[in-house]
Amino acid sequence: MHLPSFISLQPQRTHVGSRFALPTAALGLVLLGCLASAGQDDAPVAASDVPPILKIGAHAPDFDLPGVDGKKHSLKDYASSKVLVVIFNCDHCPIASMYEKRIKQLTSDYRDRGVSVVVIMGNDPKAIHLSEKGHTDLGDTFPEMKLRAAYRHFNYPYLYDGDTQAVALKYGPTATPHAFVFDQQRILRYEGRIDSNAREELATKHEARDAIDDLLAEKPVLVQDTPAVGCSTKWAYKEAGANAEIADGDQKPVAVEMVTADQLTALRKNVGADNLLLVNFWATWCGPCTEEFPELQKMVRMYAKRQVQFVTVSINNPDEKKFVIAFLQEQHAINENLLFAGSDSADAVKAFGTDWKGGVPYTVLIGMKGEVLYRTQGGMNALDVRRALLKNLPDDRYIGQHAYWNSTF
Repeated sequence: MHLPSFISLQPQRTHVGSRFALPTAALGLVLLGCLASAGQDDAPVAASDVPPILKIGAHAPDFDLPGVDGKKHSLKDYASSKVLVVIFNCDHCPIASMYEKRIKQLTSDYRDRGVSVVVIMGNDPKAIHLSEKGHTDLGDTFPEMKLRAAYRHFNYPYLYDGDTQAVALKYGPTATPHAFVFDQQRILRYEGRIDSNAREELATKHEARDAIDDLLAEKPVLVQDTPAVGCSTKWAYKEAGANAEIADGDQKPVAVEMVTADQLTALRKNVGADNLLLVNFWATWCGPCTEEFPELQKMVRMYAKRQVQFVTVSINNPDEKKFVIAFLQEQHAINENLLFAGSDSADAVKAFGTDWKGGVPYTVLIGMKGEVLYRTQGGMNALDVRRALLKNLPDDRYIGQHAYWNSTF
């Protein structure tokens, strides 16, 4: 049976905090997933280092991490809080992103009741495959975390643990998001999911909130642990797989075909397509074109499984084809690449239309009905292009992603 890569395999657990037994088949899967004892803070995280989940009744492990607010945050900073909620989350995971609004709401709902919420990004950014970024605009580096926090107006501390994963190793988050709820003595009283469904409208159980309410009411926490379901934690040892994926992609053939003015007109119409069409016009003699090309190729690989076709069109002269193909090979440009067959580039401008004035680079996103969804002339802002794509791509793997990218909060 094939399981989606974003789902974290976890066994069923009891509601009273006892640790769990694994069926034989599940045990084999977990062993294959390399669960073992925690590694050293100052050592790279190997497969044998992946830790167990922090146990109910354990004291909160300390942390001292940089936040997107430019400050360092540690456990003692929240000493006055009646309840401390530590959530491991990230940028790249579509499940994680769908919880951002709820984490903001959780933070605001309980702030005046003595509850602090701290979110930690515990993934190693280098361990994320490009193919795992098909539903995101950003990766999990610290600068990218700052961009996401600003974009979504986070009202909670968002801390970076990606370089050493020292804190993640102590808590043992299995997926994003994974919540840990501590009482005033900083004893763990609940760990697991935030609620029962990544799509908020389908969530019928809200275990993290229930645990907080129980603690504030000075009652025993009824449900002490649940499975955290989402994108698996990206431990450092997974970097080898991410690099191997890039190497495999670089082995794919690179080609360039000649294209006429009439063919450009047909391309622009995108008639009968079930894909968005992103076209980038460029030339080898154009500095901004060659500078932005690596970002374009990153997008080709990120969104390879989404409903979008990437096409580059060079407006070099036809007799410069050898320069074009050499550059494309250097860039490992595995998408569809075209070279205008005419000697007057103004004919290409006229044939393609879309209000293109002739300057390169020129990037345009065309919808499935031929409508222009986004365009930019001059060096592109890759983040803007990615967000334009995500806002217009249909829900093809996760229902709710189209709504997420078209929402504001």
